Amino acid sequence: MSLPPAKHSFTDDAQGIAFGSFMAAVSLVLLTHLGFVTGQTAGLAILISYAAGWPFGLVFFVINLPFYWLGLKRFGPTFVAKSFMAVAIVSALAMILPDYLHFGQTHPAVGAVLVGCLTGAGMIALFRHGASLGGIGIVGLYIQDATGFRAGWVQLGFDALLFAVALTLRDSVTVGWSFLGALILNLTIAVNHRRDRYIA
Repeated sequence: MSLPPAKHSFTDDAQGIAFGSFMAAVSLVLLTHLGFVTGQTAGLAILISYAAGWPFGLVFFVINLPFYWLGLKRFGPTFVAKSFMAVAIVSALAMILPDYLHFGQTHPAVGAVLVGCLTGAGMIALFRHGASLGGIGIVGLYIQDATGFRAGWVQLGFDALLFAVALTLRDSVTVGWSFLGALILNLTIAVNHRRDRYIA
């Protein structure tokens, strides 16, 4: 008879959130270096940053604030505290890392694949330690609870709108490469973050 998996300790959660946040931040530095866009809350923050010239890290931190209230009601204080910490780390690193991490000539195909893989690895680590980086998923779950409309469709619709807006700020080729990165990100999460297959 197999024993149930042990829960993550505080130290486990701390390193998992630190790892996931760092991977996501590095990915975002590369993404903005290439002029790419992405989906979800990070994508909205990037578009605002491109359009207004404001620092991405600051925009990302502020834009997530309203979602914590929804997260508190839907997932509880532990999830909100972990997510707040993850968003704060990513926001700070996104402003600090460009002074210490520089990318040279990077083919957009390689960049798109790397962005998708780095972000996917970071998000999986955060998910497995009870944290998140974006509020759109929480909104999707709220709509699903209230109306029965699937959360995944809400997120897909939001991302489609983001990429449509991105075409007004970036050329179509860049948006196309961005879409490849977003596709790899979502495939990475879909294949590797399954509760029916992995226990942690």
